[in-house]
Amino acid sequence: MNAVAWDAFADNLLWAALTALAVMLVTFAVAVRRRLHRIVDVAWGLGFTAVALVSCAASAGEGDTGRRVLVTVLTSVWGLRLAAHIARRGRGHGEDPRYEALLAKAPGSRDLYALRMVYLLQGALVWLVSLPVQAAQYVRTEMSGLAWAGTALWAVGLFFEAVGDAQLARFKADPAHRGRIMDQGLWRYTRHPNYFGDFCVWWGLYLIACDSAATAALSLVSPVVMSFLLIRGSGKPMLERHLAGRPGYARYAARTSGFFPRPPRG
Repeated sequence: MNAVAWDAFADNLLWAALTALAVMLVTFAVAVRRRLHRIVDVAWGLGFTAVALVSCAASAGEGDTGRRVLVTVLTSVWGLRLAAHIARRGRGHGEDPRYEALLAKAPGSRDLYALRMVYLLQGALVWLVSLPVQAAQYVRTEMSGLAWAGTALWAVGLFFEAVGDAQLARFKADPAHRGRIMDQGLWRYTRHPNYFGDFCVWWGLYLIACDSAATAALSLVSPVVMSFLLIRGSGKPMLERHLAGRPGYARYAARTSGFFPRPPRG
């Protein structure tokens, strides 16, 4: 028997693409109605959760049950927490400045431009980055220590992401901190504990798919792309450009790691 149910996995690639597309199209319709495209950020976590759930249902009887349940639960916990956090953070606010700047360049309809440049692109990224979540569902061998190591790495990532987000929210809620740079808690050790957490989550999910060498090779693109987005793409660089002019940020950046946690300099 093959270690991977390849025919069923190939079908799943289509189901996952349609699921990601459906989430983004529904979100687009809601955003157009509300005139607020920032809600697409909520759909990011929901898209991964939907792909995991659809893949789990489609892979019934094909892959190892323990791995299927594990990767689905881990992805859903991460995706739903992230979606809830972003929804709470954005409540009562207007359009995100990033999307305002992007849509200002629209050659025609702002909504259709947003559909092409934001929603469809994010849907494609959800499909691509979720490859380990999809592939893990169709690995037939029992889980090895590698899968449990991936689970542990996922847990480290969720800790950094959730705790970092909570610490920042509490800091910003205090009027005494207005205009100050967050340099407490996990933010003493890395300027981006939430992005570092995302990094660990996706490398952890990738390891769960690595009990098959074939699925490991196939889905390696996922954590590589996510790492690039976080470190070099729309994550860390974009946020740091936004913060660069704030008083005290240069000193904070000089003593605090840009990504991987370490004790502060000085």
